[in-house]
Amino acid sequence: MDLIVATKNKKKFAEIKAILKDLKLNLSSLADIAHSPRIVENGKTFQANAIKKARKLARFTGKLSMGEDSGLCVDALGGAPGIYSSRFSGKDKSDAKNNRKVLELLNGLPLNKRKAHYVCAVALADKHGLVGVVEGRCDGVIGFELKGGSGFGYDPLFIIPKYKKTFAQLGEKVKHKMSHRYHALENARKIIKKYIEKQRRS
Repeated sequence: MDLIVATKNKKKFAEIKAILKDLKLNLSSLADIAHSPRIVENGKTFQANAIKKARKLARFTGKLSMGEDSGLCVDALGGAPGIYSSRFSGKDKSDAKNNRKVLELLNGLPLNKRKAHYVCAVALADKHGLVGVVEGRCDGVIGFELKGGSGFGYDPLFIIPKYKKTFAQLGEKVKHKMSHRYHALENARKIIKKYIEKQRRS
């Protein structure tokens, strides 16, 4: 079965493919679609953005589509950057600038005041409408400096207390078994399986 993911982020798409590889889906992304629709992420929550992406892409392609929205929520920053995670540093955003801004805002705070969590919302829709929406979460703390060369986004800052290492240090093998995206996609997996079974019966 075809599943189209509403993202042009190559690293994010690679993670989704890796986590869902056993479902044997024919996965493609917005980057593979000519004249794909522009989706404005103006929802107030991760779920609202994910639903908007899934619905718009499903209407455009007529196929099962996945919308995903995720980000970092830092307790000491009142949940920021939150839904603005990818564009936290403004117009000329980049992972490096986003990370630098978080570090600057947390400057002087001890480790026990640097609690944070990643959130990932995943929505599935087809041409008839929304099929389901799920969420995943992963808790950690924000480090004092960037560490590690794996992953993307805030991974070099996001420390998993159990390992005392960042996602960027732990690497994909560990991250893909405990991340916010892993938990959301594990919940989405159940919906996808039911959807496939339903299509086979109809």
